[in-house]
Amino acid sequence: MQNLIPYLIVFFIYLAVAVDFWRIAKLAEKNLKLHSSMIALGLTLHGWLLVHDVFAGTGINLGFFLALSAILWLTVLIYWLVNLKHPLYSLQAFVLPPAAVFALLPALTTQNHFLSTEGANLLLTHIGIALVAYSLFTFATLHALIMLVAERSLHQKKSWIQLPDFPPLLVMEKLLFRVISLGFILLTITLVSGMVFSEEIFGKIAQFNHKTIFSIAAWVIYGWLLFGHYQYGWRGKKAIKLTLIGFVLLLLAYVGTKFILEVIKQT
Repeated sequence: MQNLIPYLIVFFIYLAVAVDFWRIAKLAEKNLKLHSSMIALGLTLHGWLLVHDVFAGTGINLGFFLALSAILWLTVLIYWLVNLKHPLYSLQAFVLPPAAVFALLPALTTQNHFLSTEGANLLLTHIGIALVAYSLFTFATLHALIMLVAERSLHQKKSWIQLPDFPPLLVMEKLLFRVISLGFILLTITLVSGMVFSEEIFGKIAQFNHKTIFSIAAWVIYGWLLFGHYQYGWRGKKAIKLTLIGFVLLLLAYVGTKFILEVIKQT
């Protein structure tokens, strides 16, 4: 088990911002600036810990919980950058709690999966693009959940969660499809590079296993959603539903596979 102190600091920074958001009904400007500064501090320390852990041995370590921590770090980073232009303060209640948990888990587990980096520039590029794609879709999924709550609030329906300061739904929807479009492009690159350069990247010819099937299924769902949106104007609950379905398929493809191979089979 590693030194817990820096991991706990990140955990409490993320959680403190989330709790403070829930505590305050209407956020004052000083609170927003303080939250942004605290998130930036958490991101910096979290990123440093990831670099330290990923490159701790010979090669790169992409263990299950470490990979999830990296995805959530990227998700928070994307949220923080987008928030500089669009006021998405409600996402603090959705993004930061899971980020806090997954930032701490690598220090509590010993699940490691080292990959050699010798002459593996293509592999590193493939992994980097995949992680950014997964992070964008994680952001899109959390954003879609916020939209669902905002829509219910707009129609004055009772909801299991109440959050203040929603951006306009049209603004949220526009951002959702921008994020999904970029994620779709990166997911396409990930799938193509994985298939075309499979032997060079993974040391074997591309195989249609369950991971590949679920990844392609997610790609089809996101592609169908984008086509329907730009061709037929799909929006609202239909867009949210397809966003969530696509994300579940990605979870089954990546997280499910790594969890079975690295956690269940080693217990």
